[in-house]
Amino acid sequence: MSNLRTIDLNAVADLVDFIRGAGYVLDFSDTAFAEFFANELDVDIDHARYADRGGSKGKRLRRFLELVDDKTALKTLRALWEVRQDFLLRTGREDPVANSEARYLALLNRLGGSPSASAPQEQPKAAFDFAKIDALKAELVGLSSLAPQQRGFAFEAYLQKLFIAYNLKPREPFRNVGEQIDGSFVMGEQTYLMEAKWQQLPTGQADLLIFEGKLMSKAAWARGLFVSYSGFTAEGLRAFGSGKRTICMNGEDMWEMLNRRLPFDHVIDRKQRRAVETGLPFVGVRDLF
Repeated sequence: MSNLRTIDLNAVADLVDFIRGAGYVLDFSDTAFAEFFANELDVDIDHARYADRGGSKGKRLRRFLELVDDKTALKTLRALWEVRQDFLLRTGREDPVANSEARYLALLNRLGGSPSASAPQEQPKAAFDFAKIDALKAELVGLSSLAPQQRGFAFEAYLQKLFIAYNLKPREPFRNVGEQIDGSFVMGEQTYLMEAKWQQLPTGQADLLIFEGKLMSKAAWARGLFVSYSGFTAEGLRAFGSGKRTICMNGEDMWEMLNRRLPFDHVIDRKQRRAVETGLPFVGVRDLF
């Protein structure tokens, strides 16, 4: 059986019943619903085992997701999301479900669908304890009241908590010969080294180049995340250039991510992909989601 709980199944219902109401799934007719499952999953969704709690399309979908394994549930949700996005694009409608993509990505993470995961998760991710995420958001606001030096160390500790919340196996700051690394985390099979700064002025080219130099001295597959709460200067980003191993995140990104409850690993994955596609080390979360 899948790791989806009742509350998660309610989220599924919210994402698929906005067109025709409760009990329906997107704009599927009975025939189209059966064909979707037959073609995408080689499943007879009309089988009695999926209708033991009601025969509506919505109830059969929920029961199906309860009974199948995580891999099948992931495949189903991804296929339904594609149909959903196609409907919104085709009809020109605005998405009526608040924070829909964040809720969808939360479902994927619950099932071990982190973007870089290459092996089954030992247990479902705990990253979507929403009370914990809201507490992290409140703590981020609280850091603003600290003195600058105290705030810098507190910010590093805060990021460790954030990575723990998303099961990213963080490592605390460590020192190699002649260099300081603010920490690291693992996403799927990819290791990211991290630089964290909370200072009054935006980060410029010099600090970016220093961090990139640290990455270049590591294994070829090492990647870097530079978190600058005050952001980055436009001139610094331009001079830093493209084709680097570093991706960048600012305070607005963090607030947007926590406020919209976007999964951190999906944010990093999308930033990394956009950097590969465009050569830009920084693209804001608002432009990515």
